[in-house]
Amino acid sequence: MIQNSMLLFYFFQEDAEEDGVASQSFIDIILQSGWMGIGIFSIMVVLSFIGLYIFIERFLSIKKAARIDESFMNNIRANVSSGSIEAAKALCQNTDSPIARMVEKGLQRIGKPLRDIDTAIENVGNLELFKLEKNLSTLATIAGAAPMLGFFGTVTGMISAFYEMSTAENVTPTVLAGGIYQALLTTAVGLFIGILAYLGYNILVANVEKVVFKMERSTVEFMDLLQEPSR
Repeated sequence: MIQNSMLLFYFFQEDAEEDGVASQSFIDIILQSGWMGIGIFSIMVVLSFIGLYIFIERFLSIKKAARIDESFMNNIRANVSSGSIEAAKALCQNTDSPIARMVEKGLQRIGKPLRDIDTAIENVGNLELFKLEKNLSTLATIAGAAPMLGFFGTVTGMISAFYEMSTAENVTPTVLAGGIYQALLTTAVGLFIGILAYLGYNILVANVEKVVFKMERSTVEFMDLLQEPSR
């Protein structure tokens, strides 16, 4: 253990003394990690772009689904109370939101038992929820897979380092550099991507829950409207 610690200290000390100041770009360090390290980094870069795309696309879609005119339900109430069912349907069709599509389904079932209307609205709500949660499972997978890839890079990097140590006649920092670079950097990058993906996933889930709350509140308002004495 002491011998290995001294070897690592010598490695970093020699690296710092080269050209006065150690200065290597991130790309240079990745290239020194060997083909295994380059492959793992490439996969993690792809995962990071996929995760970023999913987060931005879902964030914008969920925000759009959450936006609805506060007067929407009031207008629906006024049209239904006055018997203008077709006008209420037209209002729903002109409003692009999960709530409008749920209310429209309820309007199409007017005249049937309230339980059937409630079931129809619930079915549409489930479909809308499925749309809102599209690709969230993929983002959750990236949050878990990226750190695991990083740890895999750590294991293969240490295997490479110890293999080079066992086969080299003279153990020098250069012999160990590739494996050590791979072991340290893949873990760091994997954890970084995983943390960001995990945070992004939870942000999206929280936003979906807000939309679901609005959907449930609108459903209750619509069902209460149908049970008013005027109906």
